[in-house]
Amino acid sequence: MILYHGTNCDIDEIDLAKCSPKKDFGRGFYLTDIEKQAEYMAIRRVRQSGSGIATVIKYEFDERLVRGRDLRVRRFDKPTEAWARFILANRGEEDFSHEYDIVIGPIADDGVALQLRRYTEKLISMRTLISELTYRKLNRQYCFCTELAVSKLKRL
Repeated sequence: MILYHGTNCDIDEIDLAKCSPKKDFGRGFYLTDIEKQAEYMAIRRVRQSGSGIATVIKYEFDERLVRGRDLRVRRFDKPTEAWARFILANRGEEDFSHEYDIVIGPIADDGVALQLRRYTEKLISMRTLISELTYRKLNRQYCFCTELAVSKLKRL
């Protein structure tokens, strides 16, 4: 499969130490299987940083590895309570870390972030949170969290 990474600069080598830790699925190298989503993320990254050129980098990944035994993979097919709690832990808990090489699941975009904030502020219940997210069209993201996982990506 082809995966895309949107950024504001070219990347010669993936360095997980440069990746932010407080993202949906924790510290990792994030990609999508939707090229337009990567283009949007690249433009957003340029706006946020105030520098660079919107760049989309393509990688090849053997998706059979997701079903194999060599990598520890956590997959969320849709918004669920487990998905929401995993994101909340990664975004908020100071010492939270997980043992997965790759995490795949819906992107917690700005609309999702708003609902998560409403939940953490105790304005809505977990049931309402999941109900609010169930009918949203959420794009999928792939987070490569370890050097082993990153080694399985082939830049095109």
